[in-house]
Amino acid sequence: MKIFRKIIDGCVGFMRKYLPEPFIFAIILTFVAILVAIPVCHQSVMEVVCNWGGGVWNLLGFSMQMALVLVTGATLAAAPLIKKGISSLASMPKTPAGAIALVTGISAVACWLNWGFGLIVGAIFAKEIAKKLKNVDYRLLIASAYSGFVVWHAGISGSIPLKMASDVNELTKDTNGIITSVIPIGNTILDPHNIIMVVLVTVALIAINALMHPKTGIVAIDPALLQEDDETKAEKTTTPAMRLENSRLLSAVLSLLGFTFLIISLFIKKKTFDLGSVILLFLFLGIVLHKTPIAYVRAFAKSVGGAAGILLQFPFYAGIMGIITGVGESGICLGTVVSEAFINISNSTTYPLYTFLCAAILNMFVPSGGGHWAIQAPIMFAAGEALNVDHGLTGMAIAWGDAWTNLIQPFWALPALAIAKLNAKDIMGFCLIDLVVSGVIIIGGLLIWAL
Repeated sequence: MKIFRKIIDGCVGFMRKYLPEPFIFAIILTFVAILVAIPVCHQSVMEVVCNWGGGVWNLLGFSMQMALVLVTGATLAAAPLIKKGISSLASMPKTPAGAIALVTGISAVACWLNWGFGLIVGAIFAKEIAKKLKNVDYRLLIASAYSGFVVWHAGISGSIPLKMASDVNELTKDTNGIITSVIPIGNTILDPHNIIMVVLVTVALIAINALMHPKTGIVAIDPALLQEDDETKAEKTTTPAMRLENSRLLSAVLSLLGFTFLIISLFIKKKTFDLGSVILLFLFLGIVLHKTPIAYVRAFAKSVGGAAGILLQFPFYAGIMGIITGVGESGICLGTVVSEAFINISNSTTYPLYTFLCAAILNMFVPSGGGHWAIQAPIMFAAGEALNVDHGLTGMAIAWGDAWTNLIQPFWALPALAIAKLNAKDIMGFCLIDLVVSGVIIIGGLLIWAL
């Protein structure tokens, strides 16, 4: 155990010393991508800069979605009824290790069901536990809440397997004609190999996170610093405008409108419960549970500040994606170069492994499932077919790689960090241990799946 503790302390210390603030990290990745793209892709400085600038706004819609899922989720959690429910659940663990294990398990299950929901719920739940349980390491608690995110691409909201199971015409186009029929989720998300991998990764994370809790040198947090000010004020509704602001009926009717749309969309039109659906669910639940429109407005305004990191950094990652996917007169794409390098050293057994590693590397620069799909789908499925590798396995290898390095990529941690009021360097040392442990299981699972 002493060696294990030294490894943990070393990882935590390393990340605290060398991992910069997430915005600085995004800037460094930008220049790394530029310096690699120029010689490797034989592009001029002007071509690379234009590719970067051309990509800056490509995540604008997604940036707004991520900001809204954070703000609406935090606002919903501030509703009196939800706060009471979370508080009761947070009272269950009696020991720090038990708290860490519970947060990890709830986060993983929630992320597997829906990544946007899990990302917010895990952080909010962890923060509530910190208010109630003394001597629990707050950094590890938030890291545990984030660690469950590694299973999201292997879950029912994973963008890559869902793309493979949707529009066949779009799928055929994206894969340059390699795939001509949809790949059902029974061959990807619900394949027994994938289910076993998800379970093993989740159990391993629960165990390793609980074991990582220090016995000395605990970085706890004063619960008073986590308490939210209750700004609810009793106001006399003396004017027509104030009556509208404090109308419970108005909130109820508006929420009914939103819920009706969700029911029609999900159960009648059979659409996917995607990120937009999560936002609408958070939004209208929040409106009805805050009871009056003005109460919701005030709670929403208090939550908006947490979205600052998302709004600042996402355009820079979109620019990096532009560099990775962009081509110049040479016709060479950096993402293609990286993918083909792994293909060239693969055989039918190792191909899923190298596909996973390729996706993991690209994810550090392009932390977006859609971006990965655009880069790898035309190349990886063609190579997989040539090596007689099942398309479902190829897709899940990309999906797992896309999710795995999220553990040390601050991009996706921003919402959780905003809720927790921590910096990336506070949790990434623990996440580095989770990366190694989960990586061993994923790699072993993919190799077995390929046999």
